[in-house]
Amino acid sequence: MSVVRFSLRGRCLCPVFGPPLELATPAAEDVRDMAFGRLAGRAPALTARLRGLAPSPTARSFTTRTARPLASLRPASESPAALRPLRPLRAFTHVSSTWKQTQQAPNAHAYLNSGAIAGARDLVDVKKVLVIGSGGLSIGQAGEFDYSGRHRASHCAQEAPKHAMLTQTPGSQALKALKEAGIKSVLLNPNIATIQTSHVLADEIYYLPVTPEYAEYVIQKERPDGIFLSFGGQTALNLGVQMDAKGIFDKYNVKVLGTSVQTLKTSEDRDLFARALDEINIPIAKSIAVGTVDEALDAAEKVGYPIIVRAAYALGGLGSGFANNAEELKNLAARSLTLSPQILVEKSLKGWKEAEYEVVRDAADNCITVCNMENFDPLGVHTGDSIVVSPSQTFSDEEYHMLRSASIKIVRHLGVVGECNVQYCLQPDGLDYRVIEVNARLSRSSALASKATGYPLAYTAAKIGLGHTLPELPNAVTKTTTANFEPSLDYVVTKMPRWDLAKFQNVKRDIGSSMKSVGEVMAIGRTFEESFQKACRQVDPKFLGFQGEKYGENLDEELANPTDRRWLAVGQAMFHEGYTVDRVHELTKIDKWFLYKLQNIVECTHELEEIGSLFGLKKEIILKAKKLGFSDKQIAKAVNSTEDEVRARRTSFGVRPWVKRIDTLAAEFPAATNYLGSRSIANVFDLVLMIYSTPLIMHRLTTSHSTTMAQSCLAAAFTASEARLSSIGVLSTLLAR
Repeated sequence: MSVVRFSLRGRCLCPVFGPPLELATPAAEDVRDMAFGRLAGRAPALTARLRGLAPSPTARSFTTRTARPLASLRPASESPAALRPLRPLRAFTHVSSTWKQTQQAPNAHAYLNSGAIAGARDLVDVKKVLVIGSGGLSIGQAGEFDYSGRHRASHCAQEAPKHAMLTQTPGSQALKALKEAGIKSVLLNPNIATIQTSHVLADEIYYLPVTPEYAEYVIQKERPDGIFLSFGGQTALNLGVQMDAKGIFDKYNVKVLGTSVQTLKTSEDRDLFARALDEINIPIAKSIAVGTVDEALDAAEKVGYPIIVRAAYALGGLGSGFANNAEELKNLAARSLTLSPQILVEKSLKGWKEAEYEVVRDAADNCITVCNMENFDPLGVHTGDSIVVSPSQTFSDEEYHMLRSASIKIVRHLGVVGECNVQYCLQPDGLDYRVIEVNARLSRSSALASKATGYPLAYTAAKIGLGHTLPELPNAVTKTTTANFEPSLDYVVTKMPRWDLAKFQNVKRDIGSSMKSVGEVMAIGRTFEESFQKACRQVDPKFLGFQGEKYGENLDEELANPTDRRWLAVGQAMFHEGYTVDRVHELTKIDKWFLYKLQNIVECTHELEEIGSLFGLKKEIILKAKKLGFSDKQIAKAVNSTEDEVRARRTSFGVRPWVKRIDTLAAEFPAATNYLGSRSIANVFDLVLMIYSTPLIMHRLTTSHSTTMAQSCLAAAFTASEARLSSIGVLSTLLAR
């Protein structure tokens, strides 16, 4: 009988399978000869003698590592000093009867087959499920369902048929999970732009307003057994709460899959939320829930100014804002109450660090944190309008685990089943923290976390909603372990928002607790500087990287009062105005760690400007600039040259971009995704491995001149990397050749 043993690898509980061993104690002279390495001529005889010491193995047993048992094996004539230079040897009780026996690597399928976990025991009994979308194309809403409903192209490329392997046809993660389970799906008002090319994934689609009346009409006609509320953003969540209040779910016997309606109410109702967290001693900012302007004014007197107003059941911080006095609060509260029936008057902690954790929990109480993210801007700027970095860069290990433990405690207490997001503010110079809010649904941050880590949050949440548990779901990244793991990132992800405020006349450009951005970009780099500069170039082609741009006459005011051009104001202060890190920190409250990293870019730029010519560029300075995320065009501007000339000089030194697979497992397990990025710090391509593991490209290689084709593939990879094409573009280029 095989024995199943478990070992901790990082943060994963990994089973190790293999027949047990018994090791026999060798003779004293054999131990001595092993120590001096004189067994070459006696190996056959020794092996034969050891094989006869024990029968077939039944259990593996090791003694404690110590040199004491060896002392009893020494001859009396031999002095201990003779063996003093030798390393202590481990003494064994038995020797294996088979020398060539090997152990299997950790394997999820073997783990499940062992019976350690009984998979799929408590699946929800449903035959047809209604999936609520987020309505029409509205800023912040459709984008959330667009992610939740779409299955990323990189995952499709691995699992789709050969003829569709490299296409970007999106599928729905929730619908994919339903289709795999053989459950019919009904889709209510999804994002039209998304569904028009993937309508075959859903059995029925209704383009109707997302209101209780129309949802009841669909339920009455289709008679679904269950409903998903977590995949349509705030719109679907609000709809579910309204339908539950009207008794529609009970009337038609429809099960809410995943997080319960009561948990949704608790997370959205600010008063219930505050009481729930108080039950488990989790700190939140001092606040009072009110429903009128007069109540808001009275609450502010009790809490104390400055205060922040937060609206319940609102998306993207809609209706929220800061007030420093009664007059500001009166106007803000009147505006907020037109958007929500309840507002929360809360003590302002503007200037604290802001962070969030993405948490996944199943009905069996297995709970993991997929990743955490830290805002570049301090509290006071909405997460959607702030530059966000993952994983957190300025947190100590104590701070990270303190907030991680609090996240798991909150999610378990609220009873979330699926995925949710917990937002915090953290004291910059201490361990004091406050919970801002919990989004018990797929959100904008969920899309960022999934793309940053490669963990399919929406797909996993849908599977959990159907009754699966994390340990029984396969890991989409490794293909060999389970979904009950926390990704380990050896890279830095930077998210930068994009605004289109310049398109409107007389618009206020300041940003605050209410979201104004219309999109965002995400960049991956080996260092913060590299990912930050990549994000700058992605957000607008006119930017070469981190740079300054002068707006207005008062730079200090631009720094102190955040606008959509804040990072440009920071660049202007550091590049051209000679502001120190301390001065910029004093005005912006941005953590000094981030500012010192930006100062590295400034100093490298000045170093390039001092060189001033193309032929003054040496390999060392080019490599340094590339590690900091400089583009060839950026270097060319600093040394008064052209992009092509800089590229030619760079390649003459052998400095090239490397196409690497995004490894979210820190090399603990092999990654098997087609999730690629270009980096300057590497010494081998991962693209070649992916080419030979892709059946369609492998077919092209085997039916043509393989060597020439492989060279063409590498040449295409060089060209595509330098042109900043996506991995899909790389593969398209390869097929075209």
